[in-house]
Amino acid sequence: MGTRGVGPITQDWEPVVLRKQNPKSSDLKSTKVVNNAMRTGAPIETVKKHDAGTNKKTSSSAGPVVYARKLDETTEPAAFERVGTEVRAAIQKARLEKKMSQAELAKQINERVQVVQEYESGKAVPNQAVLAKMERVLGVKLRGKGK
Repeated sequence: MGTRGVGPITQDWEPVVLRKQNPKSSDLKSTKVVNNAMRTGAPIETVKKHDAGTNKKTSSSAGPVVYARKLDETTEPAAFERVGTEVRAAIQKARLEKKMSQAELAKQINERVQVVQEYESGKAVPNQAVLAKMERVLGVKLRGKGK
């Protein structure tokens, strides 16, 4: 048969105590537990949290309040530069002279139709790479001093 550990075999008669877990803080805050504690006379502590239930922070607690929007406006321009009216007109005029649709121009410059629409309506932020492709396909100068 198998061998057991070294030494005589003894039994451990020490008592094992099993305890319930401590109640969670959320369980202690329930109205049922609070009412029961009030009935039995147990001490109850009530703490009012500062600014509880509001979405506002006072300026005295955290110093001056700096809003993210104001911070962004000071560090970054509010609006980006859009395509100028001369460039818009030049793109449209050159495209119509070559009898191309916006979709055909977009396909030739390898961009989406929406990009061409934004450039012609003046909503696009100028991208030098896209303007260079349009110049090459349309044969018109869209960038630089000699527009």
